[in-house]
Amino acid sequence: MTSLADVSDILMAVRRESHLFQEELARRAGVARSNVARMETLARKDMSVPVLMHPVEAAGYDLKLIAHGHGPTLEDILAEQRMPDADL
Repeated sequence: MTSLADVSDILMAVRRESHLFQEELARRAGVARSNVARMETLARKDMSVPVLMHPVEAAGYDLKLIAHGHGPTLEDILAEQRMPDADL
């Protein structure tokens, strides 16, 4: 992850992988659907880590930092294999 655009793309991906529409994710996170939409489209320039964490956690994910050049761990590979493919 190198930019805010990457974070927005990841948020949208985890929401879709969790089979959630923006409305449901927003309800679970306790934020307005418009906030989720702005986070996913980068319209919200002041997105902070706490603001981002609510939807990420509501989608069932944790945000973790990984050093550049770090390869996937066995845990990462197994988790990726368990994720269902979905286009919401």
